[in-house]
Amino acid sequence: MRSNPWMRALLEETDVEGLTPRDIPPPFREVAERGWTFTAAGGRMLAGLSPETPARHSDRLVEETTVNGRGMTDHDLPVAPAERTPLLVRRCPAYVCACLSSAREQFGDTQVRACVSLSYADTDDCLLTAYVTFCTPLPDVPPYVRELEEVENTAVGEFSSEDCPIRW
Repeated sequence: MRSNPWMRALLEETDVEGLTPRDIPPPFREVAERGWTFTAAGGRMLAGLSPETPARHSDRLVEETTVNGRGMTDHDLPVAPAERTPLLVRRCPAYVCACLSSAREQFGDTQVRACVSLSYADTDDCLLTAYVTFCTPLPDVPPYVRELEEVENTAVGEFSSEDCPIRW
């Protein structure tokens, strides 16, 4: 896993042992269970997120990140940071591992990556929020998050299936 200091701190402070599908909100669990598909351009898409009518994108990385990225459900979580943060942080790697495990099984490789970011919402209550997206790095396209380790004001990490301690 590649990450910046804030993401490393969040993961060290949070118990992410024993993740199960129950840690994933139901709509995201359904997406993970539906598996993956390919686009005409060769993009790897979560089948549960793929649009019926594909849009045109400048490259495959943009296509994958546009379709495969979502804000993590958090409306059901407490507002108090001490309660909210560990629950939100657990949801992200649980969803990531479920989807990356499925990608590894379906594609027979470990090329798909997950990018997780956590930051404070620009709202009056400044709640911690999370965003998860999946993409396949391409040799001729800049990475989804450039200089990931140097990102400030957002906890960010890039995960591969090798980072997932369990098989779903």
